[in-house]
Amino acid sequence: MKKKLRVIVVWMLVSLLLQFGAYAYLDKQLAKVIGPISDANAPITKQLEATVPGSGFENIQVSYAKDYLAYIEDNTLKVFNLKKEKIVFEKELPASSDNSMGVLSYQWLPDRDTLLYFYAKKNPNPVTYVQVPITPSKTNSSDTKTDTKTDTKSEDPNEKTKTPQKVESKDVPIQTRTEVRYNNPQITELYTLELPDSDEDTAPDDRFNQTINEFPASGKIEELVFSTSTNLIYLTVKNGSNETLMEIDVMKNVRKLNRSGETINGMAASDRNGTLFINSKIGGTKQIVSLGVGDRHVISKSANDLVLGVRDGKIYVGEVKDNELVKIKTTEDLTEVKDNPSFKTEWEGSIPFDNVTTLIGSEGQVVINNQKTAYVIAAGKMDEIALEGDENYISDDGAELIQLEQTGTSTVVKLKPLK
Repeated sequence: MKKKLRVIVVWMLVSLLLQFGAYAYLDKQLAKVIGPISDANAPITKQLEATVPGSGFENIQVSYAKDYLAYIEDNTLKVFNLKKEKIVFEKELPASSDNSMGVLSYQWLPDRDTLLYFYAKKNPNPVTYVQVPITPSKTNSSDTKTDTKTDTKSEDPNEKTKTPQKVESKDVPIQTRTEVRYNNPQITELYTLELPDSDEDTAPDDRFNQTINEFPASGKIEELVFSTSTNLIYLTVKNGSNETLMEIDVMKNVRKLNRSGETINGMAASDRNGTLFINSKIGGTKQIVSLGVGDRHVISKSANDLVLGVRDGKIYVGEVKDNELVKIKTTEDLTEVKDNPSFKTEWEGSIPFDNVTTLIGSEGQVVINNQKTAYVIAAGKMDEIALEGDENYISDDGAELIQLEQTGTSTVVKLKPLK
């Protein structure tokens, strides 16, 4: 009996040990899956070096996964696979076009290797001739009126009137005239370029989205921002002294948002609600204004305040005096925006703010780049990072430094984490 009990106890212990081992293994595997959740939105960073043929690149932008580089060279948009060190896409100027045509602007999506770009070409039919019918004038009464005369020579003496007789109307030929229609001399199109995994040899998928008929001919896109959560694209277009702020939604509707005489010096779109925040100037009045669905709100009336960006529920505003950034403050990015919200001061100090680029990183850090130094402000503290390339750029998530160095007829591109 005791022997049987010992066997049962031994097998129970073995069973428990096996269960604990299985649970430990499952827990370890589950931790691998669940553990990275806190880093799910962490930006991708890489350290690599690639040689790109050519030089004098403009509008340098690195993709979300840090494996593709988009740039303009000789009025041609090029996309370079940094891993395989080869050009995988080119979009040249259209035939018989000047430099105002071709790719006007582009931007990588913040969550995948997809590039949106605007492309302009000449309209082959800027003037068309249309035949339109001429509205006929009143016809002769003898052709259309009913004859109501009385026949006085009626054989019936008792008949005082004769039944009216209808006269058939004549067929009148339809007359037309030629009208001249003046169309937009420029066709402006929006494309989506989807890139495959950088290890693959699959060609990019270059998709036409829509034609923007409201885009002014010879207009230049000054700024381009979008909100991926709401699929809204915002762009400012300058044509001479005129400036237009456009919104394009997922249904391909185009709206003009700015007021008459309003100019815009910087803007940012909410990554949650799609609200647009602009540095507005009308006459001598400078304000930060929010543009929602059919409404406007004043975020700041101070002429020294500029919107720096929006990220994860916060609107970042900088106070600039005498070309020096002296304060950074934030307010909530609410679904329903109100006038004159309260601000929280995040940092105070002094940073040169002339000829700089500014972005809000994925961790809420404010990154200011003047090509020689990157100022990174987070949690009330500022770090200065010396930049060593001939040209220095920072990815939109604030995590990657892109350094360009000219070597003869080629350009060496170096990627490394900013910090």
